[in-house]
This record gives sequence, C-alpha cells and structure tokens, in this order.
Amino acid sequence: MMSSSPHAPVSDALAFVGGGNMARSLIGALVRSGIPASGISVAEPNESLRRQLAEDFGVKVFSEGSEAVRGADIVLLAVKPQVMRTVCVDIADAVAARRPLIISIAAGLRIAQIDRWLGGGFPIVRCMPNTPALIGAGATGMIANGKVDAAARAQAQAILGSSGLSVWIEREELMDTVTGVSGSGPAYFFLMIEALEDAGVAQGLPRETARTLAIQTCLGAARMASEDDEPPARLRERVTSPNGTTAAALDAFAKGGLRELVAR
Repeated sequence: MMSSSPHAPVSDALAFVGGGNMARSLIGALVRSGIPASGISVAEPNESLRRQLAEDFGVKVFSEGSEAVRGADIVLLAVKPQVMRTVCVDIADAVAARRPLIISIAAGLRIAQIDRWLGGGFPIVRCMPNTPALIGAGATGMIANGKVDAAARAQAQAILGSSGLSVWIEREELMDTVTGVSGSGPAYFFLMIEALEDAGVAQGLPRETARTLAIQTCLGAARMASEDDEPPARLRERVTSPNGTTAAALDAFAKGGLRELVAR
C-alpha cells in the first residue's frame, strides 16, 4: 500500500459523466488548482445541475455522456452504481477508438465489470472516495489495472488527490476493506459526536455547547493523530492518567466491547 498526494498536473482533456456532489467537488478543486475549465466537459441529464455547473465553473456541459466523452483523454465515471452499466454501454462507441483513461468512483463495481461494459481493453482506475472529499478533506483508496501506466497513475492521483488524501492499494479485493474503513467511516465519527453530545446534554450541558465541544474534540484529536509522528495508541496513552477519569471512560469502552464492535 502506498499513500500519495497530487504531484503531476492534469493536462489532458477531462470528461465527467455525472455532475452530482462528488463530481462537483472534484471539478471545483481542479479549477481552483489552475486546471482550465475549457478542458473539462461534464455530462449531466438534470438541466438545473447542468446549468449550475456551467455558471459556477465555466465547464462545457452536455446532456448525453457520449457527447461529453468524445475527444477526452480521461473519463471520470461519477454515476450511481445501479446506472453504471447503462452509462458505459451508452459511451462505448464514443470511447472505442481513443481508449481514454477511465476513472470510476462508483462503489462496489469491479474493474473487470466496467471494462466489459465499455467493450474491453481500457486502462481503468477504480476509486473509493468518501464524503469529506466534498470539503477537500477526503480519503480515497485507488486501484489500477495493468493497462494503466505511470503517467496515467499520476494523472488519476492528481485528480482524486485534489480533494484530499489518495492511497494506492495493490489488490482489488482490499477495496471492500477501504470501503469499511474510510468510505463508510465518516458515519462512525458522526455517531461518536452525536453520542458525546447526547451524553453531555444528559449531564446538564446546553445542547449547542455539548455539540460544539464534541465536534472540536474529534477535530482536534484527528489533527493530532495526523500531525504527530506517534501512533494513535501512544497518543491515547499520553492523555490517560492512571486511575483518572479518562482511564475510567476507556475502561467503559473496553467492557462494552468497542474494538469487537468496530471489527464487526
């Protein structure tokens, strides 16, 4: 496993198929980083979303995927998994000759499936971003097939890295684990914030105060873990005085089987 951040500029013509929240966040990050909007095409069937993308970013917009991908060097598939097959079949003829790099952010769909639906023989990068990518703080797992060369990997890394951290994995079956850790992971921390807030309210704090403290505590802990060279276990030990209140709280977590619950 190798972690990465964007290094290579995105210089090729780029087409997005799907203009929803994740595509919008990536487009915004790319344009802000200096990528010319004139080199980005977006296919989005929803007229109001299409108009908003054109107004906000100056990108070229189309109602049909086959129109957006024509002439593209990189095609990013940003549609829901249940419509991916239809989308791939619709654009197959348009991408058959040029064979652009395909980047998929659809959860659960394997590279071989997407390649088959497109007609076969494509360089494909499969990604699992998470929702904090919408604010530039994403954690994205990435896997490439054998047709993706070093330059294409760098391009994919630059695109996905524009919205946060990107991590390459070497075996596609590990994408399911990435989904469990980071793809679904934000919800686990939202639940922890919610539980801390409710517990604080139950002990007498105003809800707004409890929520503010809980959110900032999770943010601060994450920043410490990110910026300190020590492993999380060591950071936990540092703030846990023997026989203190923190030790008592951690003991309650242990007796409740927190680690086993997370593993399940």
